[in-house]
Amino acid sequence: MREIHSLQELKDLIGQHVASSDWIEISQERVNMFAEATGDHQWIHIDVERARKESPFGAPIAHGFLTLSLLPALMQKAMHLTYVKMGVNYGLNKVRFPSPVLVGSRLRAHMKLLSVEDIKDGAQMTWEVTIEREGAEKPVCVAESVSRCY
Repeated sequence: MREIHSLQELKDLIGQHVASSDWIEISQERVNMFAEATGDHQWIHIDVERARKESPFGAPIAHGFLTLSLLPALMQKAMHLTYVKMGVNYGLNKVRFPSPVLVGSRLRAHMKLLSVEDIKDGAQMTWEVTIEREGAEKPVCVAESVSRCY
């Protein structure tokens, strides 16, 4: 867990890798719960036998948006801005899913701080977040995430 104690300390990290999260496992149960929450029940995610037989991946894969939805939790577990009372997701500038997340995979995130802008009563940060799958050559998600802290 990386602790950052001031806005100036954060600004001094612009352009640098700031933190990496711990590994998390993507279980079939998590994928099924995401399918229920979003209504996306496509067979490549939830039908284990069909995915083994018919999918080019040979197994069920997680929804890309499931991977993306893990971003805030992965970031919160990797770093703590001790001076911040509240943080909010502000949006995304760019998202790509270069490779699939097979169910049973372990993922972790790496955060690079691209910019910090002063806003009324806080700061807006832009992060390059790369989520890797253990043992894979390509990342499973690369996103430019924008958040605000107050």
